[in-house]
Amino acid sequence: MRIAILSRNSSLYSTRRLIEAARDRGHEVDVLNPLSCYMNINARENSIHRHGKELPYYDCVIPRIGASVTFYGTAVLRQFEMMGTYPLNESVAISRSRDKLRSLQLLSRKGIGLPTTGFADQPQDIPDLIDMVGGAPLVIKLLEGTQGIGVVLAETAQAAESVIEAFMGMKSNIMVQEYIREAGGADIRCFVLGDKVIAAMKRQAKPGEFRSNLHRGGSASLVKLTPAERATAVKAAKTMGLNVAGVDILRSNHGPLVMEVNSSPGLEGIEQATEKDVASQIITFLEKNAKAHKTRTKGKG
Repeated sequence: MRIAILSRNSSLYSTRRLIEAARDRGHEVDVLNPLSCYMNINARENSIHRHGKELPYYDCVIPRIGASVTFYGTAVLRQFEMMGTYPLNESVAISRSRDKLRSLQLLSRKGIGLPTTGFADQPQDIPDLIDMVGGAPLVIKLLEGTQGIGVVLAETAQAAESVIEAFMGMKSNIMVQEYIREAGGADIRCFVLGDKVIAAMKRQAKPGEFRSNLHRGGSASLVKLTPAERATAVKAAKTMGLNVAGVDILRSNHGPLVMEVNSSPGLEGIEQATEKDVASQIITFLEKNAKAHKTRTKGKG
């Protein structure tokens, strides 16, 4: 197969592993910076160009689109889809998952466990917003934040009011969530591929920190999932429409709670913690599904 990987940096661990796994199985791989791609959109024949030349046809495309380039990156991915290329994750699913508030609303509609979450625009609603999520301590999150950036733990109601007011004053969109104390600064990253969790790790925050992101000094270890956790992770990914997802779960006194569904989960932490070849499993999934996609779309205009 001819595979395109949409990535701004071919030296990143996840991109390198996908290149290695695909080439080991005899596939041709090109890494394309989505920002260097531009599109010809017309009623007869759509195309994608790069550096003054039209790109060839690709059997499948692996989007590794960073949050900062979601809008343009998903537009390029959508163009590939229109040209008949099979996407590992569809553009609409990536856009859906990147909108944190919308994704939580969709998950709640499916009855998936979540931390109680509040969202408001007016400062006069702050006291009720705080009460809504069970009072302090509580977590305040920027909707546009990634890798733990823009996430604040407010220990008291007074501190929560001050932080929320500050964010509102800067016209930043934030949501407020209940703090799950019993999680102990740990969460579980479930790596979902298709309809299965193929790997999982526990991420533990460093001492004095409540954010468990590996980018913030958290540690990763192997973890055994319960049937409920596996089912929750798969259902969350399916709700977003994602074939590949990193589903972050908190262990609470009332069952697994989904914090976030990541449409471009990193491979380094999960492969090192579990010693599983996740990259090769992704390529195997692509081989099977790209072939079926081509059969389904053959002859369609």
